[in-house]
Amino acid sequence: MKDRLLRKRRPLITSPLEWQMTAAPVPHPVIPVLAERGGTQLQTPRPTLVVDTREQNPFNFSRFQGWFAGVEKKALKLGDYSIAGLEDICVVERKDLSDLVHSCTADRIAFVKRLKLMAPYPHRLLVVTSTLSQFRYSTTCGWMLHTNVDPNRTMQFLVATLAGLQVPFICSETHELGEELVGSYLYQVHLYHWLESHDYGRFLSDNDL
Repeated sequence: MKDRLLRKRRPLITSPLEWQMTAAPVPHPVIPVLAERGGTQLQTPRPTLVVDTREQNPFNFSRFQGWFAGVEKKALKLGDYSIAGLEDICVVERKDLSDLVHSCTADRIAFVKRLKLMAPYPHRLLVVTSTLSQFRYSTTCGWMLHTNVDPNRTMQFLVATLAGLQVPFICSETHELGEELVGSYLYQVHLYHWLESHDYGRFLSDNDL
């Protein structure tokens, strides 16, 4: 009897190998972050997000209506996305996988020049709508092999961009996740700038970020 009970006993925590991702992603927050002082929420204005008119297959920010006062399309001096009024200090450049590889090879001179222009911006970000593994491992990059592009070359280009030019990059698994990452980043750039400009200091709440 005791042996049968031991055989039937199930572990309290299942193995991570048995875990499965849900079909739907976790819904995005109503507001990315809140600013507080002394435990009281500050009434901060919503920014206007700017999308460059030349951006191909642009991010769609319509599901983040509570984050922004609006979305404006106009020709930006640099980059694909910014915040109205902060275009001279905030720039976001977006690349999908094929565009990134082209920019690192055939269009390398022009792309490096653009990255060098981004470097002095206080807020700069390169967003790649692809996972690192998609262009790092040749087994998943058949089209890159077909074009004789070494996946290592693209990977090391991104690292050099980070180490040499100090332009940070972030990879997004999907186009939709990229929209949320960029939207949240621009919202928070605006929020920190507003807090500092109104003598609240550069932090969200007491003893926090």
